[in-house]
Amino acid sequence: MQNRLTFYPIAAALVAVLAGCAVGPDYQRPTTPEVNSYKEAEGWVPAVPADALERGPWWSLFGDPLLDQLAARVEVSNQNVAVAVAAYNQARALVREQRASLFPTVTLDGGASRSGNGGSSTGSTSSTSGRTGNNYQLSIGGSWEPDVWGRLGRAVDGAKAGEQASAADLASARLSAQGELATNYFSLRQTDAQKVLLRDTIDGYARALEITQNRYTAGIAAKTDVLQAQTQLANAQADDAGLVRQRAQLEHAIAVLVGEAPGNFSIAPVAWNPSVPEVPPGIPSELLQRRPDIAAAERRVASANEQIGIAKSAYYPSLSLSASAGQSASRVADLFKASSSVWSIGISAAQVLFNAGATGARVEGAEAAHQQAVARYRQAVLAAFQDVEDQLAATRVLLTQQELRRQASQAADQVEQQVLNRYRSGQVGYTEVISAQATALSARRALVQAMADRQTTAVALIQSLGGGWQVRPTP
Repeated sequence: MQNRLTFYPIAAALVAVLAGCAVGPDYQRPTTPEVNSYKEAEGWVPAVPADALERGPWWSLFGDPLLDQLAARVEVSNQNVAVAVAAYNQARALVREQRASLFPTVTLDGGASRSGNGGSSTGSTSSTSGRTGNNYQLSIGGSWEPDVWGRLGRAVDGAKAGEQASAADLASARLSAQGELATNYFSLRQTDAQKVLLRDTIDGYARALEITQNRYTAGIAAKTDVLQAQTQLANAQADDAGLVRQRAQLEHAIAVLVGEAPGNFSIAPVAWNPSVPEVPPGIPSELLQRRPDIAAAERRVASANEQIGIAKSAYYPSLSLSASAGQSASRVADLFKASSSVWSIGISAAQVLFNAGATGARVEGAEAAHQQAVARYRQAVLAAFQDVEDQLAATRVLLTQQELRRQASQAADQVEQQVLNRYRSGQVGYTEVISAQATALSARRALVQAMADRQTTAVALIQSLGGGWQVRPTP
């Protein structure tokens, strides 16, 4: 007993002396390119990371109730989001597993055995009687590996960084699915608008064919005019059929995004609301910081940094403490008597003396992996800046382009009507009518496309900023 009391302070003192010897580099966030403002928007500047801020239902900025309903379904029904949720839960479990290694392990053992022999014979004397006996054991023991070189602590920190990266991946999956849903939804509404446009155009072409047919019957128009009018009408009808196919594909894609089988899902055509939310000046200074892909890349750098320390800890000896106490007796009734007790306590150390440079290779590999993670992080930041600049430029240019497309469409409509009136009066040939109609239709469809491009660009800008600009405090 005296030996046991002497051992405890010696072991505790040894552990205390070595406890401050954690090896490996301390983590520092890698430097990234800095910009004072965005070239494509005056007054927009980057800010410090805050990717955990609440992003809010950014899709509600477009004022479409059906889009709001669909986006809410993505959160709970999209299978890619479900995969990311499971990966996040797995990462959280790994953190708990690594944290458990910091604490002692306690085990309880028990057993019973029966043994004997079959007798023996020596010379002329023989014995046929054997001896049998029982043996019962009950013991409790514990072992603990002190985190002398910081290996276990770094494993926990690395797992925490992995958990945070998985959380950012989950946010990325949600933002990606929501953005893809919004883009497909607006493309579907654009297709509906194109179909309305083509339906009106087809009606106009049908009337033009009727006029031409009457003129041909009256002998004041050539057969070629009728054929050209028929060709124009058939091409427009073929374009309308193509829009039917395009709309079906978009509807199927939306169904999958909200976790529905395409056969059980449909979206009824409604009037298109081509509204585009205005981005308040200066808001991106609070939003680019929240891009989840940047957060994930930075957390993976932190995890890779911890792996360097874990690899370097192999240069030093590993220590472990163990202790056990138990009882052993031939009868169960004697199992708890003091005379049958046994105990042990000890400390052990192990050091690799030679492994042909394997430890050094693992350290170099961990350092190389860290460098890769740093490069990926910096690339993610550069790509984020590019995304924002691209979408800001597109937002500005498309606004101007939409107004020009509107002016072009209005002018083309007037030209079409004037040429058709002149044809009816016999002043021009039908070739000019065909040309004017084709130009007018192209201008109308280009205007619809420009309006749709503004909506999808707004979605892309929101994604490049990390999701919306309704900044809310984190709960």
